Amino acid sequence: MAGYKLATYQSADGPRAGLVVGEHVFDAASLTRKPAYATVLGILNDWKSAQGAIKKAAASAGKSRVKSRPLARTKLLAPVLWPSAIYCAGANYADHVAEMNRANNRPDEPDPHTLGLQSWHFIKASRSLASPGATIKISDYSKMMDWEIELAAVIGRTAKHVSIEKALGYVAGYTCANDLSARDRGRRPHVPDTSPFKADWVAHKSFDGSCPLGPWIVPASDIKDPQNLALKLWVNGAIKQDSNTSRMIFTLAEQIAHLSSRLTLHPGDLILTGTPAGVGMGRKEFLKAGDVVKIWIEGIGEISNKMV
Repeated sequence: MAGYKLATYQSADGPRAGLVVGEHVFDAASLTRKPAYATVLGILNDWKSAQGAIKKAAASAGKSRVKSRPLARTKLLAPVLWPSAIYCAGANYADHVAEMNRANNRPDEPDPHTLGLQSWHFIKASRSLASPGATIKISDYSKMMDWEIELAAVIGRTAKHVSIEKALGYVAGYTCANDLSARDRGRRPHVPDTSPFKADWVAHKSFDGSCPLGPWIVPASDIKDPQNLALKLWVNGAIKQDSNTSRMIFTLAEQIAHLSSRLTLHPGDLILTGTPAGVGMGRKEFLKAGDVVKIWIEGIGEISNKMV
């Protein structure tokens, strides 16, 4: 049976859901004959039934009369337009926590599990997503723009009070994300360091283009273990992050369980699972106009974005 990846592509009529089969892109609604599948959110909102319909359509794509587009000449957009929420795990790789503590002259911290703590998340604005290949305007916004490669999980079923054991069953698939961070915008000027109002998470993490995402969604059934995926990030061809999702402090299952204990997760919601060591802050090296950032995750693919 032919495999597929779920994408959003730019058509003459605007963004459309596409099925990437081999080196071709098929319109999802046309190939499945289901008008509701014109968008990725439309597919995810019907994920229980959509999985079978899409697999069947992908398997017969080569014999279909539906015209395809060459993948190499198709503009792919961020695969989910637009999720109701983007949850980002903070401080979720021990080596990254250590490098940030060193950069900020803070002492080492124990494993949060030993303190009875749960995973910790902040939220990016849905419209902060950027497409594969998009340029990200940074020069007039931040002088300390940082990179952070992250595995992103895409929710496929409404989730509330989900157990750790069943949590991964609520994931439709996986994609690659870059949690761009404006390190010099995270603390408000002219506010005392001791003030509880010092932090500015919107300016730090949720500016336009702060979440490059893509190139597509790989179905969860095609990823044997999300806790054992290599992930790498390059800036101008030089590798900066080289790690594995096995090094997370809180697993994706733990994150889904904890998030769903406090609110309802909806189809299309994204969970960015944290970044490993190798960010710019740890070496006092930041992005500038003209830099190209490429991210790659095993079994999923890669995307590149240019800073301007």
